[in-house]
Amino acid sequence: MTALPDWMAQVPLGAALDYAAVVVFALTGALVASRQQLDLVGFIFIAALTAVGGGTLRDLLIGRDTVFWVGNPTYVLIAASAAVVVFFTAHLLESRYRALLWLDAWALAVAVPAGVAVTMRLDHGPIIVLIMGVVTGTFGGLMRDVVCNEVPLVLKQGELYLTCAFAGAASALIANAAGLDRLTALLICGAVTFILRAGSLRFGWKLPVYKARPPRQY
Repeated sequence: MTALPDWMAQVPLGAALDYAAVVVFALTGALVASRQQLDLVGFIFIAALTAVGGGTLRDLLIGRDTVFWVGNPTYVLIAASAAVVVFFTAHLLESRYRALLWLDAWALAVAVPAGVAVTMRLDHGPIIVLIMGVVTGTFGGLMRDVVCNEVPLVLKQGELYLTCAFAGAASALIANAAGLDRLTALLICGAVTFILRAGSLRFGWKLPVYKARPPRQY
């Protein structure tokens, strides 16, 4: 097997996942900005908000010494770069909304393992790991949609979203408890998250929703 380059081997797994999540979530934020016909500064703001929102909330809640992008502003530069690219290329897409949905699915499948990896590395218990995986995966997109006055994908009726993040984080915990190494557990986490989200988009997988019933007469 070919050895990883030195610079890749020196990047912690949680940081590598954060980088990947920032790139893909920034692209989704820029696509939403294009649907709102914002200017370039608006693109950068929405892309950065989406890219670092979930990770920021995660780091604040678990009390990390430094929020990940404050300690390394490269994350923000990457998000800004992604926004500039989309600003000049979004018009080439046949359906920006469809591209948004699938990019968001990939982002979710990377961000949930990122949250799980960081929280596990800090030796938090299973409940906190589960919650932080969900927070990291969902809150950036939620902030994006609320700020841009879009129906939040995380709460869209008839689609799996929060369920995907929850199931992915839970699968990582189960795999870890079964004795699998952390990398394998995180790969399983990402796979479960993406498969469920993709199945919801492609095949209409969903959970039963609450339906109001008339009150009983006693």
